Amino acid sequence: MPTLKNPSSPADGYRGRFAPSPTGPLHAGSLVAALGSWLDARTNQGKWLLRIEDVDTPRCISGADQEIMRQLLACGLSWDEEATWQSKHQDRYQKALERLNALHCLYSCTCSRQMIANTLEAQGIIALRNQEVIYPRTCRPQQPQAFEGLTQTLPDAAWRLALPADLVIEFEDRVLGTQSQNLNLEVGDFVLRRKDGLFTYQLAVVVDDATQGITHVVRGQDLLSNTARQIFLQNLLGYQRPQYLHLPLVLDEHGEKLSKQTLATAIHTQDEKHALNELRKAALHLGLRNLPDGQEITIAEWLLAATQAWNDNLLFLKATK
Repeated sequence: MPTLKNPSSPADGYRGRFAPSPTGPLHAGSLVAALGSWLDARTNQGKWLLRIEDVDTPRCISGADQEIMRQLLACGLSWDEEATWQSKHQDRYQKALERLNALHCLYSCTCSRQMIANTLEAQGIIALRNQEVIYPRTCRPQQPQAFEGLTQTLPDAAWRLALPADLVIEFEDRVLGTQSQNLNLEVGDFVLRRKDGLFTYQLAVVVDDATQGITHVVRGQDLLSNTARQIFLQNLLGYQRPQYLHLPLVLDEHGEKLSKQTLATAIHTQDEKHALNELRKAALHLGLRNLPDGQEITIAEWLLAATQAWNDNLLFLKATK
């Protein structure tokens, strides 16, 4: 069974990023991810970039990107280079798709979600809510070939990545330690371009991280299961692999991840007092303790103290994982 190991880490200096989707304002969970990634970049004297992940345009809300940027700045979380929007870079995703096509890695798929569910049900497989659906390879040819005219979107067809057999990806999470995933058994052939012509998150995030020279990815544990497939895409496209750190999630009273879908409320950043209170709650969730709690401290002073405590906090998170 072939296993792809972690190559040497990038050595060109630290470049991190925060990449929210503009489907609504920041909530407590997204602030935890923003604060953790910002502190990690600042502790390592690195750059912290802001990328608006609006590749899934039907889900985006007008003005949400500007509100997210306002909230971040209200919390003192400034970025170091001009913010970028995925929707402005469709050409780079198309070029990556064409490279994968030239490697005979793609095939078109006309299956609907209901067709996939029916096929799996006939095999005795019932997909549970929030569970990864393993595509049954209904449309996969015996031997994928390069497709002429990939630049044109086929009507009612998505493009899937044909995984080789027995594909296991291993990587080191900086807090969680060694992670391993069998992509065949746990993910299956996944979509890179949807039937409506939109590129998926999996392809866009890999291309963007490589284009922006991202060396360190700090994000929530809800994205941990995406990492192996992203690493496989990085390998296929010849990209360098970033280092990964997945942060503990903020859960609601039902034990579900806070999200816009679960109607998570926006953080309060109307003034410095409220913004600092939100930062303190995020820091507590990340395990940061003994930070200044006085009423007279400024956000800048508090962030400096949090930055100085971050490396020790990572040791705490590792010990309590």
